[in-house]
Amino acid sequence: MFNGGCFCGAVRYRASAQRVEATICHCTICRRTTGAPFVAWFSLPAADFTVLAGTPSALRSSTHATRTFCAACGTQLTFIDDATPGEVDVTIGSLDEPDLIAPADHTFTRGKLAWVRLADDLPQFQASRANG
Repeated sequence: MFNGGCFCGAVRYRASAQRVEATICHCTICRRTTGAPFVAWFSLPAADFTVLAGTPSALRSSTHATRTFCAACGTQLTFIDDATPGEVDVTIGSLDEPDLIAPADHTFTRGKLAWVRLADDLPQFQASRANG
């Protein structure tokens, strides 16, 4: 079980999945919506994700996905893709104990900033895992 929330504490959540998949995404939308050079995510069944306090705001960030965030402090919390109903991606950085989940790969490296050097030996995908 993983607990987390936003920076200011207005939104709190619990992720109760036994198994998660984790990645570091380099896509331009992740970069622009967080202001960071890349974002670490973990994926789990939506049924295993529960908001315990607060109500995240939602942003339709593309034609196929919605992101949620805290309206008070701006912390991005989730990514929900229409193509994978029943799944939610959660920012690893919003976990109370982010060291508990280590990313297994890098996705959308075609959008990686030129000055970012990947030296962790994790697999790299130009797009999603499914699309290479």
